[in-house]
Amino acid sequence: MRAIWKGAVSFGLVSIGVKVYSATEEKDIRFHQVHRDDGGRIRYKRTCSVCGEEVSYDDIAKGYDIGGGEMVILTDEDFADLPLTTSKAIDVLEFVPAEQVDPILYNKAYFLEPESSATKPYVLLRDALADSERVAIVKVALRQREQLATLRVREGVLLLNTMLWPDEVRTPDFGFLDEDLKVRPPELAMASSLIDSMAGEFEPDAFTDDYRAALQEVIDAKIEGREVVQPEEEEAAPAAAVDLMAALKASVERARVARGEAPAGGAAEPTPITSARSAQQAAKATKKAPAKKAAEKKAPAKKAEPARRAAAKKAEPAKKAAAKKTAEKKAAKAPAKKAAEKKAASSRKTA
Repeated sequence: MRAIWKGAVSFGLVSIGVKVYSATEEKDIRFHQVHRDDGGRIRYKRTCSVCGEEVSYDDIAKGYDIGGGEMVILTDEDFADLPLTTSKAIDVLEFVPAEQVDPILYNKAYFLEPESSATKPYVLLRDALADSERVAIVKVALRQREQLATLRVREGVLLLNTMLWPDEVRTPDFGFLDEDLKVRPPELAMASSLIDSMAGEFEPDAFTDDYRAALQEVIDAKIEGREVVQPEEEEAAPAAAVDLMAALKASVERARVARGEAPAGGAAEPTPITSARSAQQAAKATKKAPAKKAAEKKAPAKKAEPARRAAAKKAEPAKKAAAKKTAEKKAAKAPAKKAAEKKAASSRKTA
Protein backbone atom coordinates (compact mmCIF):
# COMPACT_ATOMS: atom_id res chain seq x y z
CA MET A 1 0.00 0.00 0.00
CA ARG A 2 1.09 3.55 -0.65
CA ALA A 3 0.55 6.31 1.91
CA ILE A 4 -1.71 9.08 0.62
CA TRP A 5 -1.15 11.50 3.51
CA LYS A 6 1.27 12.11 6.36
CA GLY A 7 0.59 14.05 9.51
CA ALA A 8 0.02 13.63 13.24
CA VAL A 9 -2.80 12.69 15.58
CA SER A 10 -3.11 15.45 18.17
CA PHE A 11 -4.30 13.83 21.41
CA GLY A 12 -4.24 16.46 24.15
CA LEU A 13 -0.58 17.49 24.40
CA VAL A 14 0.52 14.23 22.76
CA SER A 15 1.39 14.22 19.06
CA ILE A 16 1.50 10.89 17.22
CA GLY A 17 3.08 10.86 13.75
CA VAL A 18 1.06 8.70 11.34
CA LYS A 19 0.76 7.71 7.70
CA VAL A 20 -2.67 7.39 6.10
CA TYR A 21 -3.60 4.57 3.71
CA SER A 22 -6.86 3.84 1.91
CA ALA A 23 -8.55 0.99 3.79
CA THR A 24 -10.87 -0.02 0.94
CA GLU A 25 -10.71 -0.51 -2.80
CA GLU A 26 -13.38 -0.93 -5.43
CA LYS A 27 -13.28 -4.16 -7.43
CA ASP A 28 -15.24 -2.89 -10.43
CA ILE A 29 -13.99 -4.03 -13.82
CA ARG A 30 -12.96 -0.90 -15.69
CA PHE A 31 -13.18 -0.37 -19.44
CA HIS A 32 -11.75 2.12 -21.91
CA GLN A 33 -13.82 3.71 -24.60
CA VAL A 34 -12.51 2.49 -27.97
CA HIS A 35 -13.36 2.73 -31.64
CA ARG A 36 -15.53 -0.27 -32.50
CA ASP A 37 -13.88 -0.81 -35.92
CA ASP A 38 -10.19 -0.85 -35.00
CA GLY A 39 -10.08 -0.79 -31.18
CA GLY A 40 -8.33 2.59 -31.03
CA ARG A 41 -8.59 4.50 -27.75
CA ILE A 42 -10.97 7.46 -27.68
CA ARG A 43 -9.14 10.55 -26.42
CA TYR A 44 -10.69 13.76 -25.15
CA LYS A 45 -9.12 17.17 -25.60
CA ARG A 46 -9.53 20.02 -23.13
CA THR A 47 -10.76 22.83 -25.32
CA CYS A 48 -12.07 26.26 -24.45
CA SER A 49 -15.71 26.85 -25.36
CA VAL A 50 -14.97 30.51 -26.11
CA CYS A 51 -11.82 30.52 -28.27
CA GLY A 52 -11.81 26.83 -29.25
CA GLU A 53 -8.13 26.37 -28.35
CA GLU A 54 -6.78 23.30 -26.54
CA VAL A 55 -5.86 24.21 -22.94
CA SER A 56 -3.03 22.67 -20.88
CA TYR A 57 -3.41 21.86 -17.18
CA ASP A 58 -1.25 24.85 -16.23
CA ASP A 59 -3.78 27.22 -17.75
CA ILE A 60 -6.82 25.68 -16.06
CA ALA A 61 -8.38 27.46 -13.07
CA LYS A 62 -11.51 26.82 -11.03
CA GLY A 63 -14.64 28.81 -11.76
CA TYR A 64 -17.79 29.31 -9.67
CA ASP A 65 -20.97 29.89 -11.65
CA ILE A 66 -23.00 32.70 -10.10
CA GLY A 67 -25.70 32.51 -12.74
CA GLY A 68 -26.58 34.71 -15.67
CA GLY A 69 -23.53 33.57 -17.57
CA GLU A 70 -21.13 35.12 -15.05
CA MET A 71 -18.24 33.17 -13.55
CA VAL A 72 -15.96 33.90 -10.59
CA ILE A 73 -12.46 32.56 -11.22
CA LEU A 74 -10.35 31.24 -8.32
CA THR A 75 -6.63 30.51 -8.68
CA ASP A 76 -4.25 28.32 -6.66
CA GLU A 77 -3.19 31.43 -4.73
CA ASP A 78 -6.78 31.99 -3.59
CA PHE A 79 -6.95 28.47 -2.16
CA ALA A 80 -3.51 28.76 -0.55
CA ASP A 81 -4.72 31.67 1.60
CA LEU A 82 -7.60 29.69 3.14
CA PRO A 83 -7.18 28.97 6.88
CA LEU A 84 -6.79 25.18 7.05
CA THR A 85 -5.37 24.93 10.58
CA THR A 86 -5.66 21.12 10.55
CA SER A 87 -3.79 20.70 7.26
CA LYS A 88 -1.19 18.35 8.81
CA ALA A 89 -2.98 17.25 11.95
CA ILE A 90 -5.81 14.98 13.01
CA ASP A 91 -7.25 16.91 15.96
CA VAL A 92 -9.15 14.83 18.52
CA LEU A 93 -12.17 16.88 19.62
CA GLU A 94 -14.06 14.49 21.93
CA PHE A 95 -14.87 10.85 22.63
CA VAL A 96 -18.45 9.62 22.16
CA PRO A 97 -20.30 6.27 22.26
CA ALA A 98 -20.11 4.60 18.84
CA GLU A 99 -23.87 4.01 18.68
CA GLN A 100 -24.48 7.77 18.74
CA VAL A 101 -22.85 8.17 15.30
CA ASP A 102 -25.44 7.57 12.57
CA PRO A 103 -23.93 5.24 9.92
CA ILE A 104 -25.33 7.48 7.16
CA LEU A 105 -22.62 10.00 8.03
CA TYR A 106 -19.73 7.62 7.25
CA ASN A 107 -17.95 8.27 3.96
CA LYS A 108 -14.50 6.68 3.40
CA ALA A 109 -12.18 4.59 5.57
CA TYR A 110 -8.40 4.90 6.07
CA PHE A 111 -5.81 2.94 8.06
CA LEU A 112 -3.36 4.85 10.23
CA GLU A 113 0.19 3.51 10.56
CA PRO A 114 2.50 5.02 13.21
CA GLU A 115 5.82 6.55 12.31
CA SER A 116 8.78 4.56 13.66
CA SER A 117 9.28 7.03 16.53
CA ALA A 118 5.58 7.16 17.48
CA THR A 119 4.76 3.47 17.96
CA LYS A 120 4.41 3.59 21.76
CA PRO A 121 2.02 6.59 21.96
CA TYR A 122 0.10 5.09 19.01
CA VAL A 123 -0.39 1.79 20.88
CA LEU A 124 -1.30 3.72 24.05
CA LEU A 125 -4.06 5.64 22.24
CA ARG A 126 -5.25 2.46 20.52
CA ASP A 127 -5.57 0.46 23.74
CA ALA A 128 -7.15 3.32 25.69
CA LEU A 129 -9.68 3.87 22.89
CA ALA A 130 -10.55 0.18 22.81
CA ASP A 131 -11.01 0.05 26.60
CA SER A 132 -13.27 3.11 26.58
CA GLU A 133 -15.67 1.49 24.07
CA ARG A 134 -15.96 4.92 22.42
CA VAL A 135 -14.88 6.52 19.17
CA ALA A 136 -12.89 9.73 18.84
CA ILE A 137 -14.45 12.61 16.91
CA VAL A 138 -11.70 14.37 14.96
CA LYS A 139 -11.14 17.01 12.31
CA VAL A 140 -8.74 16.42 9.43
CA ALA A 141 -7.90 18.12 6.12
CA LEU A 142 -7.55 15.67 3.25
CA ARG A 143 -7.06 16.82 -0.34
CA GLN A 144 -7.55 20.47 0.58
CA ARG A 145 -10.86 19.86 2.29
CA GLU A 146 -11.54 19.90 6.02
CA GLN A 147 -13.57 16.91 7.09
CA LEU A 148 -15.19 15.55 10.21
CA ALA A 149 -14.13 11.98 11.01
CA THR A 150 -14.03 9.28 13.66
CA LEU A 151 -11.15 7.24 15.03
CA ARG A 152 -11.79 3.69 16.17
CA VAL A 153 -9.88 0.43 16.49
CA ARG A 154 -10.14 -2.37 13.94
CA GLU A 155 -7.93 -5.48 14.03
CA GLY A 156 -5.31 -3.71 16.15
CA VAL A 157 -5.08 -0.66 13.87
CA LEU A 158 -6.52 2.83 14.23
CA LEU A 159 -9.16 3.35 11.55
CA LEU A 160 -10.10 6.83 10.34
CA ASN A 161 -13.64 7.12 8.96
CA THR A 162 -14.30 10.44 7.23
CA MET A 163 -17.84 11.71 7.64
CA LEU A 164 -20.30 13.91 5.86
CA TRP A 165 -21.22 17.19 7.47
CA PRO A 166 -24.77 17.23 8.87
CA ASP A 167 -25.95 19.68 6.18
CA GLU A 168 -24.78 17.23 3.50
CA VAL A 169 -27.38 14.65 4.56
CA ARG A 170 -30.71 15.17 2.85
CA THR A 171 -33.99 15.22 4.75
CA PRO A 172 -36.52 12.69 3.42
CA ASP A 173 -39.58 14.49 2.07
CA PHE A 174 -42.10 11.96 0.79
CA GLY A 175 -45.87 12.17 0.64
CA PHE A 176 -46.57 8.88 2.40
CA LEU A 177 -44.97 10.21 5.60
CA ASP A 178 -47.98 12.52 6.04
CA GLU A 179 -50.53 9.77 5.43
CA ASP A 180 -52.33 8.14 8.36
CA LEU A 181 -51.54 4.49 7.57
CA LYS A 182 -52.53 1.81 10.07
CA VAL A 183 -50.84 -1.59 10.27
CA ARG A 184 -53.03 -4.38 11.64
CA PRO A 185 -51.57 -6.45 14.52
CA PRO A 186 -51.83 -9.76 12.55
CA GLU A 187 -49.85 -8.22 9.69
CA LEU A 188 -47.20 -6.96 12.10
CA ALA A 189 -47.03 -10.39 13.77
CA MET A 190 -46.63 -12.12 10.40
CA ALA A 191 -43.93 -9.65 9.33
CA SER A 192 -42.10 -10.33 12.61
CA SER A 193 -42.40 -14.07 11.95
CA LEU A 194 -40.86 -13.54 8.51
CA ILE A 195 -37.95 -11.64 10.06
CA ASP A 196 -37.43 -14.45 12.58
CA SER A 197 -37.48 -17.10 9.84
CA MET A 198 -34.80 -15.20 7.91
CA ALA A 199 -32.65 -14.31 10.93
CA GLY A 200 -28.96 -15.20 10.92
CA GLU A 201 -25.42 -14.05 11.71
CA PHE A 202 -23.82 -11.63 9.26
CA GLU A 203 -20.84 -13.24 7.52
CA PRO A 204 -19.57 -10.92 4.76
CA ASP A 205 -17.54 -13.69 3.09
CA ALA A 206 -20.76 -15.59 2.39
CA PHE A 207 -21.81 -13.01 -0.21
CA THR A 208 -20.26 -12.60 -3.65
CA ASP A 209 -20.54 -10.21 -6.58
CA ASP A 210 -22.10 -12.61 -9.10
CA TYR A 211 -22.29 -9.99 -11.86
CA ARG A 212 -18.58 -9.18 -11.62
CA ALA A 213 -17.69 -12.89 -11.66
CA ALA A 214 -19.83 -13.49 -14.75
CA LEU A 215 -18.35 -10.45 -16.49
CA GLN A 216 -14.81 -11.64 -15.71
CA GLU A 217 -15.71 -15.04 -17.18
CA VAL A 218 -16.81 -13.33 -20.40
CA ILE A 219 -13.52 -11.39 -20.56
CA ASP A 220 -11.42 -14.54 -19.89
CA ALA A 221 -13.32 -16.44 -22.58
CA LYS A 222 -12.67 -13.63 -25.05
CA ILE A 223 -8.95 -13.69 -24.23
CA GLU A 224 -8.67 -17.48 -24.58
CA GLY A 225 -10.86 -17.65 -27.67
CA ARG A 226 -13.34 -20.10 -26.18
CA GLU A 227 -17.11 -20.15 -25.97
CA VAL A 228 -18.71 -18.35 -23.09
CA VAL A 229 -20.63 -20.67 -20.75
CA GLN A 230 -23.91 -19.08 -19.90
CA PRO A 231 -24.66 -19.10 -16.15
CA GLU A 232 -27.75 -20.88 -14.92
CA GLU A 233 -30.84 -18.73 -14.88
CA GLU A 234 -31.95 -17.71 -11.45
CA GLU A 235 -35.44 -18.45 -10.27
CA ALA A 236 -37.80 -15.72 -11.39
CA ALA A 237 -39.12 -13.51 -8.65
CA PRO A 238 -42.77 -14.23 -7.81
CA ALA A 239 -45.37 -11.76 -8.98
CA ALA A 240 -46.39 -9.16 -6.42
CA ALA A 241 -49.37 -10.32 -4.39
CA VAL A 242 -52.34 -8.04 -3.87
CA ASP A 243 -53.13 -9.49 -0.46
CA LEU A 244 -50.43 -8.39 2.01
CA MET A 245 -51.13 -11.21 4.48
CA ALA A 246 -50.99 -13.80 1.69
CA ALA A 247 -47.66 -12.41 0.53
CA LEU A 248 -46.27 -12.51 4.08
CA LYS A 249 -47.43 -16.09 4.64
CA ALA A 250 -45.95 -17.20 1.32
CA SER A 251 -42.69 -15.47 2.22
CA VAL A 252 -42.52 -17.23 5.59
CA GLU A 253 -43.12 -20.62 3.95
CA ARG A 254 -40.47 -19.90 1.33
CA ALA A 255 -37.96 -18.92 4.03
CA ARG A 256 -38.68 -22.13 5.94
CA VAL A 257 -38.12 -24.25 2.83
CA ALA A 258 -34.85 -22.41 2.16
CA ARG A 259 -33.69 -23.26 5.70
CA GLY A 260 -34.61 -26.93 5.22
CA GLU A 261 -37.75 -26.82 7.35
CA ALA A 262 -41.04 -28.37 6.28
CA PRO A 263 -43.78 -25.86 5.48
CA ALA A 264 -46.94 -25.82 7.56
CA GLY A 265 -48.98 -27.41 4.75
CA GLY A 266 -46.81 -30.47 4.14
CA ALA A 267 -43.40 -31.79 3.24
CA ALA A 268 -40.85 -29.44 1.74
CA GLU A 269 -39.41 -29.89 -1.74
CA PRO A 270 -35.84 -31.20 -1.70
CA THR A 271 -33.22 -28.46 -1.53
CA PRO A 272 -29.41 -28.71 -1.20
CA ILE A 273 -29.81 -28.18 2.55
CA THR A 274 -32.60 -30.73 3.03
CA SER A 275 -30.81 -33.26 0.80
CA ALA A 276 -27.68 -32.98 2.92
CA ARG A 277 -29.66 -33.41 6.12
CA SER A 278 -31.49 -36.43 4.67
CA ALA A 279 -28.14 -38.01 3.78
CA GLN A 280 -26.88 -37.45 7.31
CA GLN A 281 -30.02 -39.02 8.78
CA ALA A 282 -29.73 -42.00 6.42
CA ALA A 283 -26.11 -42.54 7.48
CA LYS A 284 -27.10 -42.49 11.14
CA ALA A 285 -29.92 -44.96 10.47
CA THR A 286 -27.50 -47.32 8.70
CA LYS A 287 -25.17 -47.30 11.71
CA LYS A 288 -28.04 -48.05 14.08
CA ALA A 289 -29.51 -50.87 11.92
CA PRO A 290 -27.42 -53.82 13.32
CA ALA A 291 -28.18 -52.89 16.91
CA LYS A 292 -31.86 -52.51 16.05
CA LYS A 293 -32.02 -55.96 14.40
CA ALA A 294 -30.30 -57.56 17.38
CA ALA A 295 -32.81 -55.93 19.68
CA GLU A 296 -35.65 -57.24 17.51
CA LYS A 297 -34.25 -60.79 17.76
CA LYS A 298 -34.18 -60.56 21.54
CA ALA A 299 -37.64 -59.08 21.68
CA PRO A 300 -39.59 -62.38 20.97
CA ALA A 301 -37.80 -64.12 23.84
CA LYS A 302 -38.87 -61.38 26.18
CA LYS A 303 -42.45 -61.55 24.91
CA ALA A 304 -42.51 -65.42 25.35
CA GLU A 305 -41.26 -65.25 28.92
CA PRO A 306 -44.67 -64.45 30.53
CA ALA A 307 -46.35 -67.27 28.54
CA ARG A 308 -43.68 -69.76 29.64
CA ARG A 309 -44.14 -68.80 33.25
CA ALA A 310 -47.93 -69.12 32.97
CA ALA A 311 -47.60 -72.59 31.41
CA ALA A 312 -45.21 -73.64 34.15
CA LYS A 313 -47.69 -72.51 36.80
CA LYS A 314 -50.51 -74.46 35.12
CA ALA A 315 -48.38 -77.65 34.87
CA GLU A 316 -47.23 -77.46 38.51
CA PRO A 317 -50.45 -78.99 40.10
CA ALA A 318 -50.37 -81.88 37.63
CA LYS A 319 -46.76 -82.62 38.51
CA LYS A 320 -47.59 -82.61 42.21
CA ALA A 321 -50.54 -84.98 41.65
CA ALA A 322 -48.41 -87.42 39.67
CA ALA A 323 -45.73 -87.41 42.34
CA LYS A 324 -48.37 -88.11 45.01
CA LYS A 325 -49.75 -91.14 43.12
CA THR A 326 -46.25 -92.49 42.63
CA ALA A 327 -45.61 -92.19 46.37
CA GLU A 328 -48.92 -93.95 47.19
CA LYS A 329 -48.06 -96.85 44.85
CA LYS A 330 -44.67 -97.20 46.47
CA ALA A 331 -46.30 -97.14 49.90
CA ALA A 332 -48.81 -99.85 48.83
CA LYS A 333 -46.09 -102.15 47.44
CA ALA A 334 -43.92 -101.84 50.54
CA PRO A 335 -45.87 -104.39 52.82
CA ALA A 336 -46.03 -106.95 50.03
CA LYS A 337 -42.34 -106.61 49.44
CA LYS A 338 -41.63 -107.10 53.14
CA ALA A 339 -43.88 -110.20 53.30
CA ALA A 340 -42.13 -111.74 50.31
CA GLU A 341 -38.76 -111.07 51.89
CA LYS A 342 -39.88 -112.81 55.18
CA LYS A 343 -41.21 -115.84 53.28
CA ALA A 344 -38.01 -116.19 51.36
CA ALA A 345 -36.02 -116.01 54.59
CA SER A 346 -38.19 -118.81 56.20
CA SER A 347 -37.70 -121.08 53.24
CA ARG A 348 -33.94 -120.73 53.43
CA LYS A 349 -34.02 -121.66 57.15
CA THR A 350 -36.13 -124.77 56.55
CA ALA A 351 -33.82 -125.92 53.85
